[in-house]
Amino acid sequence: MAPESSLPTAKPRPLWPTGRGLLAHGSKHNRLGTPPVAKWKRNSEAGSRKATEKGTPRGSMGKRRARQQRQQLISSLSKKQKKHLKDFGEEHPFYDRDSGKDKPTQICELSDNSELSSSESDVESDSEPVSVYHKLLATLKTAPDSDNEEEEESDEESVKDDTEGGSDVVVDEAETDDEENDNIGPVPETGNEAPPQKNTQEESGGLTASSDQKTEVAEEFTDMQHEAEFSLETNFIEDESGHASADPEGGHSSIQVVKDPFKYHLDEELEEKEIDKVLARSKITSQVKWPALGQLVFSSTLEKYGTIKPEKEIDLKQLHLHKPLVSTWPKVNSLSMQTKLKDQSFTPLQRELFCIMNSYRDLFYPERTALKNGEEIRHIYCLHALNHILKANAQVLGNNAKRRDQKPGIDDDGFRDQGLTRPKVLIVVPFRESALRVVHILIGLLESASQKKIDVSNKKRFKGEFGSDPEEKPPNLKRPEDYEAVFAGNIDDHFRIGVAVLQKGMRLYAPFYSSDIIIASPLGLRTVIGAEGEKNRDFDFLSSIEILIIDEVDIYLMQNWEHVLHLLSHLNLLPLESHGVDFSRVRMFSLNNQTKYYRQTLLFGALQDPQINSIFNKHCYNYRGQVAVRNAPLTCSISHVVVQLPHVFRKLEAENSISVIDARFHFFIDKVLPEYRDAIMSHTLIYVPSYFDYVRLRNYFKKEELNFTHVCEYTSKSGISRARHFFLKGSKQFLILTERFHFYKRYSIRGIRNLIFYELPTYPHFYSEVCNMMKLAGSGEESTLTCTVLYSKYDAQRLAAVVGVERAAQMLQSSKNVHLFVTGDTE
Repeated sequence: MAPESSLPTAKPRPLWPTGRGLLAHGSKHNRLGTPPVAKWKRNSEAGSRKATEKGTPRGSMGKRRARQQRQQLISSLSKKQKKHLKDFGEEHPFYDRDSGKDKPTQICELSDNSELSSSESDVESDSEPVSVYHKLLATLKTAPDSDNEEEEESDEESVKDDTEGGSDVVVDEAETDDEENDNIGPVPETGNEAPPQKNTQEESGGLTASSDQKTEVAEEFTDMQHEAEFSLETNFIEDESGHASADPEGGHSSIQVVKDPFKYHLDEELEEKEIDKVLARSKITSQVKWPALGQLVFSSTLEKYGTIKPEKEIDLKQLHLHKPLVSTWPKVNSLSMQTKLKDQSFTPLQRELFCIMNSYRDLFYPERTALKNGEEIRHIYCLHALNHILKANAQVLGNNAKRRDQKPGIDDDGFRDQGLTRPKVLIVVPFRESALRVVHILIGLLESASQKKIDVSNKKRFKGEFGSDPEEKPPNLKRPEDYEAVFAGNIDDHFRIGVAVLQKGMRLYAPFYSSDIIIASPLGLRTVIGAEGEKNRDFDFLSSIEILIIDEVDIYLMQNWEHVLHLLSHLNLLPLESHGVDFSRVRMFSLNNQTKYYRQTLLFGALQDPQINSIFNKHCYNYRGQVAVRNAPLTCSISHVVVQLPHVFRKLEAENSISVIDARFHFFIDKVLPEYRDAIMSHTLIYVPSYFDYVRLRNYFKKEELNFTHVCEYTSKSGISRARHFFLKGSKQFLILTERFHFYKRYSIRGIRNLIFYELPTYPHFYSEVCNMMKLAGSGEESTLTCTVLYSKYDAQRLAAVVGVERAAQMLQSSKNVHLFVTGDTE
């Protein structure tokens, strides 16, 4: 498999599988079809070589004669021979016809290395003519499958094993040319836990191979099978019995299909007037209160998509879930919830969230916390994403079956079921641990309690790279509970992985253009997307994203928000290359560059912030509208301060949100800092949320030669220790501290007597945490403690989270610029 740091690029797939063929029955018989270059060397291929040497006669008489020859060959085959011819592209060597003439024995010499290079195989494939058996196969594909079905009934064991191994891997030449994801990747690592597929197509009386040879061959065939199994273009949907089906909805009736939100959403054809309304952003808003979510704000540019009502009780059969999810979801969800669900498949929160998700509206939920409901939300959006993927792939596979059974020469434009590229769901998470949990949920949803576990390729590699070692965590490290929950497991923030899902298997580390789901961090995608002017950059795989899920969006404010904005600016753009797409299958809105109007965006975070709101308002164009949860904070952070401390809130004036940056800086150096220059005001901590403000203050303090030290997230451990020591002993009067340092380290700073919040904290609970550090200054000195906070009218959301909604409204509307609060015991 390609390393996750480099994005694989699509390359044309040869007509014949290269390098690693599956030997069966002790002969050089390839399960995926024997290359013509090796066919003529086989002594038992007399009949096929004779047919090939005759050639095709010219003129109408020659065409009729060739057609008669094909019909005669087909009629002379038994049912098992026809099935083998259809599955593998040639007759089984045990049933080869002999002309009766003595043939000189021909020996095929094999090199010491049985693994042919891909380059040699490509040359051979391009230079050889197409086998006559594949010409016969083309006639079999268009013929009825009655004989084949009878054969499947008579040989149940063979059909069952063949179904477990995947589906048909033989395709017509025309379909091969149009393959979108046609890479044949390298063989996976030998440590993969996915068991290799065995050849169970053994006919009665066939030859047997040694057990060692079977094991070696099966391992070589594994990656070939994965590539064929997870290719949308070469597979057909299968029901539980293994028969090919043309029903793209997994067993739903026609009435249910019409009501399916998936079909409603993607089949909607927008008019130019409607698109202009979406771009104009003249939204119609309404507020509704739901039992679990609380206050909701519905906004839509199109009048026909108004508010929806929550469903008190949900029947899984009415949710239009894909067939396997109906049975697997209750089990997976109940195992994740500590408290058992009482005869229900959803918690109240999950039920209302899924009601909105399943309507394909955009959603912003700002009350997700790792301690309270993080796993609840992760499970429900994984259900929605996988349900969308299974429906989309079932539609493609069903249309494949319809096209296969369609009479040749008929052009039907009703099979538009794909985007310009295959990836349909993008899940953005901050850490590898989050990606690990998402993949585990997806695997659990695909497995059924009554069936065997699904085949997951590269599972061992995935666990090694995304898992964590419990011994790596330092012992006796006391941190708050929310810190332990957020930073659990592997917290590396540079990763990306493609996941392909099809029928009864999952492929991890799939190439992006062969993936259905992409799970990545903003940094992992940023290194692939690149910047303008860079040579090695690619973002075509983001062109057809239909569902964008950004989980724990507040953490990206602590990482690098620019990466998120850079990602959003490269979503749903027209690809620079075709990547082997069949344009006859592409939906019209994708061809018209209107995919962004059909993309659903789901945001989950722990707080409301203007930068997060700007994403929801400026980068979401869903024609179905948006739903945002807007609940007022129930508790204020200042109420959790236990230290007896006067809090002085000082309001500064600014004309707009851009000028407030300079206004705050000048307000601080002109009116606040002079009050703390006196030596009496020692042990002053300056809390700075923005790193850019931190650099600006640090440079100013250096220029003014003030007695200070500074700590940020990039400071070394030794630098942190020195700064904390000097500040505690009073050697340094000021300590400038960044919010990101507090977010990632949560160190307790001792010796604080004067506290200045240069700006209100991003996380409300950080305010009380930092204030409560002042109790470590020592007893008898609390009377000299002070706290000063700077705020403006553009900090309304943060101010309400700290002091409460009513107080914040009074402070913003008051003509006074100074407000005082006192916390702690007043005895």
